[in-house]
Amino acid sequence: MNTSFLTAPAAALAGTLAGDGLPAYVYDLTALDAHAREIRDALPRHVELYYAAKANPEPPVLRALAPYVTGYEVASGGELAHVREAVPERPLAFGGPGKTETELRRALELGVERFHVESEHELRLLSTLAEGRPVDVLLRVNLPLTDEALGGAALAMGGRPSPFGLDPDRVERCLPLLTPDGTLRLRGIHAHLASGLDAPAQTAVAARIADWTRELSDRHGLGLTEVNVGGGMGVDYARPDTRFDWKAYGEGLAEVADRNPGLTLRIEPGRALTAYCGWYVTEVLDLKHSRGEAFAVLRGGTHHLRTPAAKQHDHPFQVLPAASWPHPWPRPAARGEPVTLVGQLCTPKDVLARGVPVAELRAGDRVAFAMAGAYAWNISHHDFLMHPEPGFHYLGE
Repeated sequence: MNTSFLTAPAAALAGTLAGDGLPAYVYDLTALDAHAREIRDALPRHVELYYAAKANPEPPVLRALAPYVTGYEVASGGELAHVREAVPERPLAFGGPGKTETELRRALELGVERFHVESEHELRLLSTLAEGRPVDVLLRVNLPLTDEALGGAALAMGGRPSPFGLDPDRVERCLPLLTPDGTLRLRGIHAHLASGLDAPAQTAVAARIADWTRELSDRHGLGLTEVNVGGGMGVDYARPDTRFDWKAYGEGLAEVADRNPGLTLRIEPGRALTAYCGWYVTEVLDLKHSRGEAFAVLRGGTHHLRTPAAKQHDHPFQVLPAASWPHPWPRPAARGEPVTLVGQLCTPKDVLARGVPVAELRAGDRVAFAMAGAYAWNISHHDFLMHPEPGFHYLGE
């Protein structure tokens, strides 16, 4: 796989990295800026754009997104403190299941703008901790979806039994705890039901959530004003040159908003915002054959880049040939054959790409794994075998 998807600045920097300077994460913040601007321009002006910080919470990434996002979604006390420090005074929404009392107290102290409440117990706990201070909440609902709607989802978080959110009948049971003049002020509904959908499917899910919210509001006279339809925009690792159709999605959201006047729509993408701005660059330490198959052993591995193991895919990569070879013996190589790219870990599961055809790959060559700007370093098991951490480089900071 030798697709040219490195940006020119990233390729230039990758060419200078060698030896203990590898592996390294390279982020092109100029490219991220352009991508985020394109997304913001494709969305209706009244649609709010929050970034799900769990996708990549690196401070330079958070700051690069600041001109284009309305706020940030955090899902733990650690993320809350981290994001508040990196981009102070920006609106925060606190979501995620299993919030602790300590986390909720800290969120209240820091003035979190929205709480995404996952259960009746959490609602009661938040009310107690608020001690009379007004708190704005969205109830996270697990709406039923048809198998057809979820058919294209890479990951389903709703529409079926789930630890996330409240079933619709349990939302109704929470309403007596939420009064217009009480501590907890119900502003609307949050629903993140699936990930990996294309623009038409995402629009259909958004319409389902918004319509259900309006019907709930009308039925109980709640006067709800907000609906968060979540994230999960499709990112196709098998086709790294393709992108989610933000223009079509923006047009679809405009129609949803027109059908539901008085409701502010909010979306919460993570991966689809930052995946394309990062690369994991490393080198081939050895190239060997076993029982007729070629294996490239790389510096680093899935303890740095867990995405291919987590998603069970072959991660897209680009070969960056190195002209020199410092040793007097022949250079190990694979030519015109499939190669499996593995890391340094003592486990057969340390695989980044399996059986991918290459024109040529040699010991000493560099490999740049694309789409490493989200759910990459931050979800990896860094300390296993105690290998050195990768370097981090931010272009355009």
